[in-house]
Amino acid sequence: MSHHPGHRPARRLRGTASVGLVLALAGLLFTANAKLAAGQETRHPADLGELAAVESDRVETLAGEVDALRAEVEELTSEQSVALDTGEPELVGRIALAAGRTPVTGPGLTVRLTDAPADGSQPEWAGPDDLVVHQQDMQAVINALWAGGAEAMALQDQRVTATTAFRCVGNVLSLGGRLYSPPYEVRAIGDPKQLRAALLADPEIQRYLEYVDAVGLGWSVDASDDLTLPGTEGGSTLEFATVPAGTVVFPGARALS
Repeated sequence: MSHHPGHRPARRLRGTASVGLVLALAGLLFTANAKLAAGQETRHPADLGELAAVESDRVETLAGEVDALRAEVEELTSEQSVALDTGEPELVGRIALAAGRTPVTGPGLTVRLTDAPADGSQPEWAGPDDLVVHQQDMQAVINALWAGGAEAMALQDQRVTATTAFRCVGNVLSLGGRLYSPPYEVRAIGDPKQLRAALLADPEIQRYLEYVDAVGLGWSVDASDDLTLPGTEGGSTLEFATVPAGTVVFPGARALS
């Protein structure tokens, strides 16, 4: 097949224009991807620890907003309280106390748990998990103190109630949307002797104390005649749990209706 010489310059021009257009589009795509990647890098943490820190900061901001709104609600409530029939004041106070909404003071124990020294001499069988305080260790302390007759309790600087939930995220404690590093502190109001006896009698605590002796996990129990626990900052509404039929939660609660 023959080609007319006059067609060749036009085809070269179209070819050059096509190549230039492709290169321009490729450059635009590379620039857009680079900007998108930079935006994602600043908004999305690369690992779980960083994600937890970002979420903790966000929770701190939201907690401040919640505190401001709660103060406004309390102010408005106090203004309207004269028009409301709240029943017996003593009964209302007992309900607030049981729900953990009221700060309390009294004798009790402070239990502190902390990780073993990282640079200490350890047995050959000891692994990294043996040297840190775990979620189940704190749960064992809290459960033993409740069993020993604790009337009120706090973990770190937050009140422990029926709706309190906490978990370990890496080597830190996540509680109420905040992150805490060891040492971990549990404070309980009650008879100090009974609380201490309940701790030492608990099988899980006894196992923890074996690791205290073996690898150097931190453990201390201090009695006090004047512990002060804060009221809860969170809500106390149960979403799934219900009281069994026929169970009287607060004798005389009908006086509130």
